[in-house]
Amino acid sequence: MNYRIEIVDVSPPEGTNIIIGQTHFIKTVEDLYETLVESCPCIKFGIAFNESSGPRLIRHAGNDDILEKEAVERARRIGAGHVFVVIVKDAWPINVLNRIKSLSEVACVYAATANPLKIAVVDVGDGRGVIGVVDGGTPLGVEGEEEIAERKAFLRKIGYKI
Repeated sequence: MNYRIEIVDVSPPEGTNIIIGQTHFIKTVEDLYETLVESCPCIKFGIAFNESSGPRLIRHAGNDDILEKEAVERARRIGAGHVFVVIVKDAWPINVLNRIKSLSEVACVYAATANPLKIAVVDVGDGRGVIGVVDGGTPLGVEGEEEIAERKAFLRKIGYKI
């Protein structure tokens, strides 16, 4: 079998986070939409889903036109069937991730990040699949006492710890 591996840049737009996963059913777009608005009413988002059979369209929805277009563009770049892309603003993935993972049609989540993101995709000629993700950069060292204090202060500043 002939195949080609491609590294696709799907980094989220500035000031947003991206969630990418695998699912298996056309109702994904509507279920993701409902899940996002129910989980975090202030959230702005765009969703795209690569249909894998039938007309094989990129299905999409959202409550922010720009984020919806950005999600569609990243889904197009990935080009793998049954992959979904969610781009969120005014919320964090932690606000919605468990709800997304609990959807009956979601098979897995590959990444949820604000970092630069690259997807390793294998192209086998008649289809493409995600084989891995590169989320951000490699570690530059080990945190010391100062960095531990900064991490703890940051979590309290943004309200995730008391």
